[in-house]
Amino acid sequence: MTPFHSRTTYVVPYILLMLLLAATVGASFVDWHKHRSEELGVLVALGIATLKATLVILFFMHVKGGPLLPKVVIIVCLSWLGILFTLTLNDYLTRGWEPDTQGWSQQPVIPRP
Repeated sequence: MTPFHSRTTYVVPYILLMLLLAATVGASFVDWHKHRSEELGVLVALGIATLKATLVILFFMHVKGGPLLPKVVIIVCLSWLGILFTLTLNDYLTRGWEPDTQGWSQQPVIPRP
């Protein structure tokens, strides 16, 4: 038996999602190159996307006020995502610390004419 949800349970998150959609569109029209902060544009877009995903998970997937199992599944999934991001960033951020080598031969490669 599904519990009864009021209309505001769905209307308020929907309005917030529409406002965040407008914020996403508005942020896409900002000239981030003029402000010399391209990274800020990416951070704004990811922040808005995170808020939208959180609203969808909490209200439309009935995690808020629902049983414990979906909450546990979401926590485990987010933990696994954090592990994957950590391992990927660990690989990416440590790539430049080794010097470039010639491989097996120490002789320079002479290009053909």
